[in-house]
Amino acid sequence: MSESSISAAVILHCFHCGDEIRSDDIIHDKKHFCCNGCKTVYEILEQNNLCRYYNIEQMPGISPPELIASRFDYLDDNTIQHKLFKFYDESYASVQFIVPSIHCSSCLWLLENLHKIDRGIISSRVEFLKKSIVVNFHPQKTTLKNIVVLLTSLGYEPELQLDAIEQKVASEQTRSLYYKIGIAGFCFGNAMLFSFPEYLGAAKDGTLQRLLSFLNLGLSLPVFFYSGFGFFQSAYAGVKKKIVNIDVPVSLGIFILFVRSAYEILTQTGAGFVDSLTGLVFFLLLGKLFQSKTYDRLNFERNYKSYFPIAVTVKKNGMQTTIPVTTLRQGDKLLIHNNEIIPADALLLGGDAAIDYSFVTGESKPVEKVLGELVYAGGRQKGGMIELEVVKEVSQSYLMQLWNNINHSAKEKGELETLSNTVSKYFTVVILAVAFAAALYWMRIDVATALNAFTGILIIACPCALAISTPFTMGTTMRIFAKNNFFLKNASIVESLAKITKIVFDKTGTITLANNSEIDFIGAELSSEEYSAIKGLTNNSLHPMSRAIFASIELPLQSRDSFTEIIGKGIQGMVAGMEYKIGSAKFLGIHKAQESLESRVYVSCNGNVKGYFKISGKYRNNLSVIIQKLSTHYTFSILSGDSSAEQTILKRYFPESTAMLFNKKPDEKLKYIQEEQQKNENVLMLGDGLNDAGALLQSNIGVAVTEDIAHFTPSSDAILTGEAFHRLPEFLHAARSSRKIVIASFIFSFLYNIFGLYFAVQGILSPVVAAILMPLSSITIVIFTTTAAKYFAKRKGLL
Repeated sequence: MSESSISAAVILHCFHCGDEIRSDDIIHDKKHFCCNGCKTVYEILEQNNLCRYYNIEQMPGISPPELIASRFDYLDDNTIQHKLFKFYDESYASVQFIVPSIHCSSCLWLLENLHKIDRGIISSRVEFLKKSIVVNFHPQKTTLKNIVVLLTSLGYEPELQLDAIEQKVASEQTRSLYYKIGIAGFCFGNAMLFSFPEYLGAAKDGTLQRLLSFLNLGLSLPVFFYSGFGFFQSAYAGVKKKIVNIDVPVSLGIFILFVRSAYEILTQTGAGFVDSLTGLVFFLLLGKLFQSKTYDRLNFERNYKSYFPIAVTVKKNGMQTTIPVTTLRQGDKLLIHNNEIIPADALLLGGDAAIDYSFVTGESKPVEKVLGELVYAGGRQKGGMIELEVVKEVSQSYLMQLWNNINHSAKEKGELETLSNTVSKYFTVVILAVAFAAALYWMRIDVATALNAFTGILIIACPCALAISTPFTMGTTMRIFAKNNFFLKNASIVESLAKITKIVFDKTGTITLANNSEIDFIGAELSSEEYSAIKGLTNNSLHPMSRAIFASIELPLQSRDSFTEIIGKGIQGMVAGMEYKIGSAKFLGIHKAQESLESRVYVSCNGNVKGYFKISGKYRNNLSVIIQKLSTHYTFSILSGDSSAEQTILKRYFPESTAMLFNKKPDEKLKYIQEEQQKNENVLMLGDGLNDAGALLQSNIGVAVTEDIAHFTPSSDAILTGEAFHRLPEFLHAARSSRKIVIASFIFSFLYNIFGLYFAVQGILSPVVAAILMPLSSITIVIFTTTAAKYFAKRKGLL
């Protein structure tokens, strides 16, 4: 046989995509291909040593369309490129595509190895459920057009409708589900109608009975091959990946009912079970739709984002004010302080910008920007305050993604989530074993009972309720917390809060009120120019003491020429040719500073110490009550960078057993958290997110406490506003209650399955009733978990 001919006697399938070869057979490397496109993809993979792609899945590819590279010439346009880029500079760019043809693990493997084909690609990451891919690349080594052409040549052409990138499009799957329910419902109703003579024992006319039976068989065909096809697809996909998912027993039950019905009707040995088959598929699909609608209704992520507390300082009418990022609009003027995250793409209008893009690129070296240059969201300013003009409205989802990416791997998955996943993994295998055992037992006694038992067991038993109890309970609690100004990075943090054994507090700005501090300057009298210079420098810092000093000076601020902030020590900069240092005594070189009952921030000008700001911190209202409530469940530590001057005052609020450590540098705070964790303590750290960022990141749960300005603190797992601080005992109690709710729902799920199996193994539970009960179990769990979480929250005044 020639290389361009196909044997009529043998049906050949394409080595790449698996399609039947209907025209000329193209042979390359002793492999058959249906078209030149599939052969080209194989050659590309072969040349780059990526043929392992074919070992993960058999015939995993998609036949690519005829590639005309000039189709994508418009991607060389800078305006189009910047609409698609998530991030761009001369050495690094990032773009995200929707790729509808992603369908299996081979796709995932190949798309995450694009860097082996195009050396300009740094990395690529696939989100399988969203059918999207993020590609990071070197703009000097490859182009956006080259990447799109590569994806298309491999059979993964991305969607490039610019107006649809941020829009939600009506789901084709949802529309298809409605069609399937409609057809299954129609066939179910008519199958019951045609079965009435059988129900009533009135089908004495053999001809009429045969006619109605064959009509029923005809009604079963669209239900089996169309409405129920999705169950077979899901089951097959799972088995191919060596995973026995919940659709395996369901599809097996549908298959047995269909085959048995077809056999009885065709051989005239019985009426079949078409009414049960059509009813089973109808109610399973209806349950799937009801579940989907219920989940959408209770979707905590959607509501949570509307509470997300990132706020920024904007300049309006020459005045500084703070607004939520959700209200940022194109043209707004942003003021970004040292170490603050830039929440939206913006143009640089003023100041010396040195942007650290480590959250985006992993590269921590600051990138200097010039006036008028575009600064991308996600960068952190290193240096003095800068002014920006927003050119693209903020993407909360992008900032949430950045937040969750920080040290994401270090936070372990919760025990309850791990337990539910493990049980769900083996659940289906056990159910299959029980179903076959029951069928074999009843087969000797009564075939109809055996069929009922087999299908009833396969349908009634469902691990879904077990799998959804944790995310819905924790998600509801997360949303309740957000309504009360306590914002968690993700729902698993709730379970971690429930396991806390020790609480570590920072002092300044955490248990004290930075905004309400009494501030006096002690030392040589400062001139108005010096006060203005100090105000200008402190305006660049987010530290609570800097903010307090800035707010206490009523004179206009003076622009600084340079600015540097050294975490844990202080700030320094040039103003009108004078060098100022503002910070701790040690930072200014004062080695014999006296101990005092207040915090002191020293000031020097051109090396001459002028004196210090005396800051008498005011402790939070009802602090003693808060600590008393918490002391029944937790031990405490105070971890502060300030002196021990207020130790006597702190002892009035905290138990005698509280460890109080002062004059601690950021690295020493982190080391202390590590030491406590080595003692098997689960540590909750509360701080301002600045000097203690490392400790927050190291702790089991790090909470950044903020006042009126809720700045983005990526190193924390949660953000707690100052006004909600008094609710800390209630938040922790709600977290513990949530864990109990999940355990209760686990017990309910097990009891439901045992109860259902008790009737199913006896063969007295029809498949239709089982199909109704299965989704009801999941819906019951959803209602129970969300209602219980809200009930306990309401008891504690959180609702």
